[in-house]
Amino acid sequence: MDKLFVFASRILVAGLLMFGAQAFGAEPVRLILDTDMGNDCDDALALAMIHALENRNEVKLLAVTITKDNHDAATFIDLVNQFYGRPDVPIGVVRNGKTPNDTPMLKVPVERRDARGNFIYPRNLRDGSEAPEAVALLMHILKDQPDGSVSIAQIGFSTNLARLVATPEGRALAARKVKALYLMAGNFQKPQPEYNVFTDAPAFADLMKNWPTPMIFSGFEIGLLITYPIESIEKDFNWATNHPVVEAYKVYVGKREDHPNWDSTAVLDAIRPDREYFDLSAPGNVTLSDKAATVFTPDPNGKCRYLITKPDQVSRLRELIASLVSEPPQRSAAGKVAQRLVF
Repeated sequence: MDKLFVFASRILVAGLLMFGAQAFGAEPVRLILDTDMGNDCDDALALAMIHALENRNEVKLLAVTITKDNHDAATFIDLVNQFYGRPDVPIGVVRNGKTPNDTPMLKVPVERRDARGNFIYPRNLRDGSEAPEAVALLMHILKDQPDGSVSIAQIGFSTNLARLVATPEGRALAARKVKALYLMAGNFQKPQPEYNVFTDAPAFADLMKNWPTPMIFSGFEIGLLITYPIESIEKDFNWATNHPVVEAYKVYVGKREDHPNWDSTAVLDAIRPDREYFDLSAPGNVTLSDKAATVFTPDPNGKCRYLITKPDQVSRLRELIASLVSEPPQRSAAGKVAQRLVF
């Protein structure tokens, strides 16, 4: 089938879906993504899925903040946003954060050039030093939003959000502006440490103590089941000669396999919380064991709940996420020039 026809057909379907959402007066979810982009390719999959759902007017990506303290992370996120026609999404970076190590998943697409020496993927940020500090950006963005309107998806460490609510001003702002916090964090099937938690365990403990709104966890066990199909990587992106998310996936995974996809589940639930893709635990509270494993204690007044996989939804969710991640961008905003935020 002609690639141009396939591309045009997908754009038409996306446009119709977006028109349908607007016609029914649906208010898009106001979303902030907090990510450790570069430590696993599923962060990139989640960002691509957000762009697809923004094409459908289901979400408005207000900002992306980063908890991986590496100079390439902001550049990669910036070039992905520009690839999807949204170069003006604000990006904030952690200072004195965790995992500063370079990673090929970021470095290869960030540095790749064509035969003339031009970057394959245009970007506005040369490196993270050109982006504002994450907590300052969070404060700036939240202040401009209606009360109770913002969802935050934290798919990395708790560094930024713990710092946000470490002060009375930040905690009051989160309490007033944030509807719910969705986290890819913890392991609720086995008492074992989980990467996003133990990498900055003090920040996670502080977040559990100070965060003022409901929290929904997508645990380690969820992403093990809802993997991203390698068949999608191989077949669903033929409309693009070069794709930064596909490149990041291939570089990171390095072999032909369906890779665990933890982060997309938390983001999907943040954007579509009423679709009943998952069951929810009873309310409770989450604390840390002495070995940095998450401990869930039921409490009818608790602010934490965690997702529970519905076995009959696993195949559906794998296919749904793959179809969204592989959806072509809308290019209407591609010519816009990003406006850098200055504080």
